[in-house]
Amino acid sequence: SQWQSIWQLLRPDKWEAERVSEACKWKNRRLKRGKEGAPTEIEQYCLQREKEFKAKEAVLRCGDRDAGEDDHPQTYFQPNSDEILGTVSAFVCDIRPEIHEHHRIN
Repeated sequence: SQWQSIWQLLRPDKWEAERVSEACKWKNRRLKRGKEGAPTEIEQYCLQREKEFKAKEAVLRCGDRDAGEDDHPQTYFQPNSDEILGTVSAFVCDIRPEIHEHHRIN
């Protein structure tokens, strides 16, 4: 009779332990499935965002450019080359010796 009462007290604990164990296994399986699927989802998301970015970039590029204009840098430089070279050489050759206002003279 004493063993029977002890067994009746332990039965719910055993049942609860089994339920907790099953819940942990279920949770671990679910996490494992999530970890397996996450890299592919991340990769797909990155590819989608990259496509969207390139599409927006292409639209902006087309809007900035005229129909006959090239992307080559020479086309932008040549019409203004004399002016640019003159400005740069004037800036480089314009040397004025002067003391900085925060310089201390001892």
